[in-house]
Amino acid sequence: MVDYLKQILTSRVYEVARETPLEQALGLSRRVNNNVFLKREDTQDVFSFKIRGAYNKMSGLDPSILAQGVVAASAGNHAQGVAMSAQKLKCPATIFMPVTTPSIKINGVKSRGAKVRLVGDNFDSTNQAALSFCEENGQIYIPPYDDPDVIAGQGTIGLELLNQLNPIDAIFVPVGGGGLISGIASYVKSLRPGIKIIGVEPEDAASMTQSLNSGRRKKLAHVGQFADGVAVAQPGKEPFKICKTSVDEMITVSTDEMCASIKDIFEDTRSIMEAAGALSIAGLKKYVTTTGSKDQNLIAITTGANMNFDRLRHIAERAEIGERREAILCVTIPEKPGSFKKFCKLIGRRSVTEFNYRYASSSNAQIYVGLQVHDQADIDALIQKLNENNYPTQDFTDNEIAKLHIRHMVGGRSPDIDDECLLRFRFPERPGALSSFLDKLGNHWNISLFHYRNHGADYGRVLCGIQIKNDEKTYLTKFLDDLGFPWVDETDNIAYKLFLGKS
Repeated sequence: MVDYLKQILTSRVYEVARETPLEQALGLSRRVNNNVFLKREDTQDVFSFKIRGAYNKMSGLDPSILAQGVVAASAGNHAQGVAMSAQKLKCPATIFMPVTTPSIKINGVKSRGAKVRLVGDNFDSTNQAALSFCEENGQIYIPPYDDPDVIAGQGTIGLELLNQLNPIDAIFVPVGGGGLISGIASYVKSLRPGIKIIGVEPEDAASMTQSLNSGRRKKLAHVGQFADGVAVAQPGKEPFKICKTSVDEMITVSTDEMCASIKDIFEDTRSIMEAAGALSIAGLKKYVTTTGSKDQNLIAITTGANMNFDRLRHIAERAEIGERREAILCVTIPEKPGSFKKFCKLIGRRSVTEFNYRYASSSNAQIYVGLQVHDQADIDALIQKLNENNYPTQDFTDNEIAKLHIRHMVGGRSPDIDDECLLRFRFPERPGALSSFLDKLGNHWNISLFHYRNHGADYGRVLCGIQIKNDEKTYLTKFLDDLGFPWVDETDNIAYKLFLGKS
């Protein structure tokens, strides 16, 4: 039986790793009424905790073995840990990575002098390719999590935590293969068994949760890739054995909740975590909501910051939804002048984040609208209010197809639209601005198309179709000039004619 307490205390990780700070997240602490602390593993030289386990394993190998070269399989963070360790120990390294790995992680590995081979769509197929390569070439495989030396290296985080804060009520740990949580739990539970160790996984990659619930290691048929750092189909044997006795609870979270947590961490630290790195905060927030805990010292391990910049656009799109501060609704409105105005009065002085509409028939129309809300109760109350006022409403806030696809496909050509004029407006962005704009536009003409999206800019931008006869256009021009909003006539725009004009 491995003496993990001794292994952790004698670990050599500090030859390359640093003791990372434990920082209080003041803003988040106030919001959740607890003392929230972030263990900043993202501040390691490789922007991840993985350097600890990789170096602890490799530094204990015989020099003759190292000289032949090491091999690893990883979605990125373990890969960079192995690459940096190999650089320090002056040995060659070959890293197998899934083809879906973000380029920032691939480039990070290459910059450390390691060779990269992109194989497979997920960790398991990549891992198998790495193991086969080791057999063929006689090189040693450095496991990412299922190894006592790796687990002990990660466990040094637990050692630091007990030195940095007392008392601690709970520690929230992202879980993939289980090496990190088993290392931390081994140390913490040996010295302070009353501290809760809580693992956090994505809902679509919850292999440890399912394994612990069933009492045996389960292998998932499909694994979500959004949090690629924990996209593991089956937990390791050794981590699972430790977690069975040392982990108090597992929590699963959605993609939107991870996005919201990335924003939470950014607001407190001005640092951007990768999805797996923010898992612990998402789990912590769900734990507080479920248990109602207050005034406790809660620690979240921020495990990595190897985020592809291009992914930020998706995260920004979903963060407010994950926090339940934005609702996405589908509302049926009567197709007649004044319907928009009445709808805006019903929703009150809420910030509108998105508004998509296209005339479809002479009776009713569906609008796709994003609205600022306070929480789920506020969403429910708003839907009830709209339904009671004969604006049938459906909640799309958790509808993946609606959020990923439909929101960008609203519109198209309409065979029944005649005499349509397409106008582009800009107005100062503030709560109630859209309602004010529609008030000034009034009920003079039928609105046949409407698209609005708030991107956090100083100005709101609207694309609006208005049905108008030729002999009214001079009056329309004067009316628009008197509105006081900058506007452009886009009726002759080729994009409009090709995609939105009358069919």
